[in-house]
Amino acid sequence: MASKNTSFHDGPLAAVLLSPLKLAFSLGLGLVLILLVGWAVDWVYVSRVWPDGADRLRSLLAADLGRGIALAARQGRGAGEITGPANLLYGLVFEATGIHEMGLRFADASALSIPDTVVRRSYLAHREAIETAMVGTQLLGVRFATFMRFLPLLLLFYAVGAVDGLTERAIRRSCGGRESASLYHRAKYLQMAVLWLGGVALLVWPGPVAWELCAGLIVIVTGGLARMQWAFYKKHL
Repeated sequence: MASKNTSFHDGPLAAVLLSPLKLAFSLGLGLVLILLVGWAVDWVYVSRVWPDGADRLRSLLAADLGRGIALAARQGRGAGEITGPANLLYGLVFEATGIHEMGLRFADASALSIPDTVVRRSYLAHREAIETAMVGTQLLGVRFATFMRFLPLLLLFYAVGAVDGLTERAIRRSCGGRESASLYHRAKYLQMAVLWLGGVALLVWPGPVAWELCAGLIVIVTGGLARMQWAFYKKHL
């Protein structure tokens, strides 16, 4: 019986009600961190590495957009499957905050009020960094949408690996084979590491991405780890 002094936050009802909020907060925080990492990488390459600066980033966006649309077309989907997430992410970051409209207004040479003149000078002083962030945000959205094109394949490989692993577990248990909680947990955590680190690396990579090779490798490794995870599942089903 639960204690009367148990806090509401420790109860099962609170866990059910707060879980969606915690998940939304975690996803939002993760998105912000990925955006910051992507902006930092893009700015370093635009300002320090690439001779043509932001033009190289724009050409990279155009190339990734073309590859993403071509991949979606091979799957029988339209270009909106790729451009939609990119436009949504750009709208959340720059249109909802008014930065996009601010840039359009400051591009006009007409007279401005004194506060607007001060803000305009600050905007123009950081124009290259802001434009880099704008293009980088669209690139991030395009790559995320392209990576999602491999989600059905990822789920298929995970399901096949899990079924094969459970089958091997059943055979080994009937023959008196060993189970291993440590291997189970290692495989589970390695899957998370492969998906998160591999996904983030594909999103922020400052160069062309061979999607079929890189995403395919992530899918295959995840399927293999899923097989290992469920093959060494220790608890009784």
